[in-house]
Amino acid sequence: MSQAFFVTGTDTEVGKTTIAAGLLHAARAAGLSTAAAKPVASGCELTPQGLRNSDALALLGESTVALRYEQVNPFAFAPAIAPHLAAREAGVELSVSALAEPVRQVLARGADFTLVEGAGGWRVPLAGTSNLSDLAIDLQLPVILVVGVRLGCINHALLSAEAIERDGLLLAGWVANIVDAHTSRLEENIATLVERLPAPCLGRVPFLPERSPAAIAAHLQIQLLGLKV
Repeated sequence: MSQAFFVTGTDTEVGKTTIAAGLLHAARAAGLSTAAAKPVASGCELTPQGLRNSDALALLGESTVALRYEQVNPFAFAPAIAPHLAAREAGVELSVSALAEPVRQVLARGADFTLVEGAGGWRVPLAGTSNLSDLAIDLQLPVILVVGVRLGCINHALLSAEAIERDGLLLAGWVANIVDAHTSRLEENIATLVERLPAPCLGRVPFLPERSPAAIAAHLQIQLLGLKV
């Protein structure tokens, strides 16, 4: 049975893509078919094939289902700024329906394990009063929260979890991604997150010098998502 999840973070630069690629790699290693989508991305580089985003390429590289880049990342923008601002400068309207349609096409491929990665945190603006969280709501996907473990992460994580629950979605699991190796009281911080977040911790990813999907996957437990592995 195919299962899909929406991946969000407690902030930008918390390793959402690193963790998402690791989760996909773990699913592949368990013999599951995989697919991914990153519907909107800014900070893309111009290549002979068009604008390309390194995060979307990483997800595509861990997808066993044959997908074109444009299917994974239909909205790509060059400026490394908030997606709604990059879209506005490009004259593109980022509506929920415009993002949802290509994602539904990826979901329709029926991979055993599909991830849809957001941009930044849970309340990233789109056009008008819409947010990227509205896409997850529209698709009715359970959520995986990547917690960038550093000073202040407890507040960000708990507020994100509250917002996800308030929006009527299930927080299926979270990952402690240690982005600051020198975080004071690291063990106590993680223990507090385990105690207070209403979902299983899928893994604790240390600050690694080599953060390949395979290296990340070794620290993740995808079976806690209810996957048959």
